Amino acid sequence: MASLLTASDGRARCAWVGDDDEYRRYHDEEWGVPLRGDRALFEKMSLEGFQAGLSWITILRKRPRFREVFRGFDPAVVSRFDGDDVERLMTDAGIVRNRAKIEAVIGNAALVDAMADGELDELMWSFAPPAAAVRPAALSDVAAVIPASAALSKELRRRGFRFVGPTTMYALMQSAGMVDDHVEGCWRAV
Repeated sequence: MASLLTASDGRARCAWVGDDDEYRRYHDEEWGVPLRGDRALFEKMSLEGFQAGLSWITILRKRPRFREVFRGFDPAVVSRFDGDDVERLMTDAGIVRNRAKIEAVIGNAALVDAMADGELDELMWSFAPPAAAVRPAALSDVAAVIPASAALSKELRRRGFRFVGPTTMYALMQSAGMVDDHVEGCWRAV
């Protein structure tokens, strides 16, 4: 598989974008851009957890509905969801209907809500590795897990978080700009 793909706009992008307009927008405007704030990182953690075993484009297309039913991923609100909310969410075809993932988001929300303001942000960003000296030359050079994502996963699980495995946390680190894995030649590679 090629590592770069040049779109009709003449820009070379990481090839995982393909020819999907929503993926292109996500790649160009969000992926790898530093994301800060407890609520934004809680949303990212939740969506990455829902993505486990699925394609990211599936989650990206369902993101507006996820945001709606999870009340903007406000941890204080989501932490108060109960069994009736779980059942309501299990019937909503606009999201991924996986009971374990839904319950994990609610449990994780309670953990975030119990933290001091800014604590989740500080915790997650404390695991961001130094910028790599060499940019990935090809998609095959991009790992699925790095020591920092394994350490972040371990710490989050120690604190009781669920659906935060090392691969999921590496995907979060990439998308939240903690790691810059735009391949060499991508217009976003700086």
